[in-house]
Order: sequence, then structure tokens, then C-alpha cells
Amino acid sequence: MNLIKVELEQQVVDLIRSLPQEPRHALRRGIKSLEREKGDIRALEGELEGFYRLRVLRYRIIFFYQIRTDRRTIRCIYAAPRGIVYEVFAQGIRDLLS
Repeated sequence: MNLIKVELEQQVVDLIRSLPQEPRHALRRGIKSLEREKGDIRALEGELEGFYRLRVLRYRIIFFYQIRTDRRTIRCIYAAPRGIVYEVFAQGIRDLLS
């Protein structure tokens, strides 16, 4: 079984490092499961179409698939608690596009 390479943006790394032990370990296990495309994964809709989210505890990790020289990579680009993750991420996308 081929594992998919998972890359983390610095924001995701910083959030994970800032968390207490239990959620930190849960997020690391969740990210590790992405190598096999396992976990609570859902495609996002609307203005966030093309992105996916991984749910781990009360946190969400936003990612997308990238093809590089015939190899798929998962790029985890944003993570935050569920209450703010979509709004903050969507605003960041809007800012980039304007």
C-alpha cells in the first residue's frame, strides 16, 4: 500500500505544539492517518470547494491534494478549533484572491 506524503504548513505545526498533551497526540495521530486517507475526512463546499477537512476532537485541519511528478501529496494548510476554522480560513482565501 502506497502512503501519501503529508506536508504541514507552519501554522499547523505551531497550533499542534501549543496544545496540551492529549489533543496534541490526537492531532498527530490524525495527521498520520492521512497517509492512508483514513480519519473523519470531508470535502468542503461553496467557496471552500477543492479543500477538505480532517476532524480530530474539537479541531479541524484544512488540507488539499497536490500532484507532484505522479505522486499525490496532502498539504495541511490551516488548523484551528471548530468554532472559528472555516470563517478564518475562508477570509484568508478571500484576502488572497482580492
